[in-house]
Amino acid sequence: MQVWVEGELSGFSRPSSGHWYFSLKDRKCQVRCAMFRGANQRLRMTPKEGDQVRIRGKVTLYENRGDFQIIIEHMEPAGLGALQQAFEELKRKLQTEGLFDAARKKALPTTPRHIGVVTSPTGAAIHDILTVLARRCPAIPVTLYPTAVQGKAATADIVDAIHKASQHNVADVLIIGRGGGSLEDLWCFNEEPVARAIANCPIPTVSAVGHEVDVTIADFVADLRAPTPSAAAEKISPDQATWQKQLAERETRLSGALAQTLRRLESQIGHLKARLRDPRRELQEKAQRMDELELRLAKVMTHRIERISLRQQHLAQRLSMQTPKRQITTATDNLGRLSERLATGMQQRLNRQRERLERSAQTLHVVSPLATLGRGYAIVRDSGGHIVRTPASLSSGDQITARVSEGEISAQVTSIKSATD
Repeated sequence: MQVWVEGELSGFSRPSSGHWYFSLKDRKCQVRCAMFRGANQRLRMTPKEGDQVRIRGKVTLYENRGDFQIIIEHMEPAGLGALQQAFEELKRKLQTEGLFDAARKKALPTTPRHIGVVTSPTGAAIHDILTVLARRCPAIPVTLYPTAVQGKAATADIVDAIHKASQHNVADVLIIGRGGGSLEDLWCFNEEPVARAIANCPIPTVSAVGHEVDVTIADFVADLRAPTPSAAAEKISPDQATWQKQLAERETRLSGALAQTLRRLESQIGHLKARLRDPRRELQEKAQRMDELELRLAKVMTHRIERISLRQQHLAQRLSMQTPKRQITTATDNLGRLSERLATGMQQRLNRQRERLERSAQTLHVVSPLATLGRGYAIVRDSGGHIVRTPASLSSGDQITARVSEGEISAQVTSIKSATD
């Protein structure tokens, strides 16, 4: 079982074997620890007596002494180191941008048709994933997008592998991860370019980095976090055994339903056989029925033809009695009389209108100004064309025009005399 322990280094020793032996203590207790050469050579720090450290390892029993001890796999300074501080700063930044929000996370397919894996082709992660998938559902194809998962070049490799998986567009879920390691080993999964590549990936992603206690930025950005690569394969793959059990149950139900249906159909066939009549007898009855219908049809047709013949004769008699010649002659006579009446009426109306027009013309002539002019009167206008009604409207020397019965006279005023003078 992996554990994390924080405490003060005490009794630190380095024998010639290169292994480290010490105790971790706090105010209340202490625990013995051992860190073998293969693990401590990967450290970037050189611990010393009294240092506050944080270690990750497995609890074991040292049988020679009968003591429990921790075999350490990773050690780091206690508190927030530079990497831990960078981790927290990037975490706050991406969380503020909303990259960790549950609303933007994509749903994983319940039954994936193709699985993509972004990891090292030689690491334990791909072996664990393939082992789990072979056990649970070997029919699902897997495509590996190989990449480095540790070191300076790993960040760009992981981003490139995610882009290749997106462009390939065959996988409907993508596992991104690696096996366990120190914070430094897993640091490429805490880099901002990797986090943004995962966030922008159109394929649903599963982060499976390290052991269950390891947490990376990739875990927060991915659509699903799995504690280990094996757990990721477990989460996204259907269980073949469950499928087989469900298929067996459905097969049993289908067989039962099919047997019940067959029994019902056999019963129906038995009833139909009992009701089925002899086809020859059925044909004889149909032929007899056809003969009866044929006789009835012939009788009905004969009766109908007779009725139509009688009606035709009756209509011919009525037509001969009501020949159109008589009606045409009567209509011609009526038309002649109406024409004469119309001509007489029109002539009388024209005479009345002519007499009325002559009376109106005489009346109009009586009141016409021209008739007044004919009696010696004149209409006088000044140079502006206005009718002169009083002598006061004119002055000596003005030009005037007098309209008489048969023309106009132009004159000049030489003197003016009013009616009162």
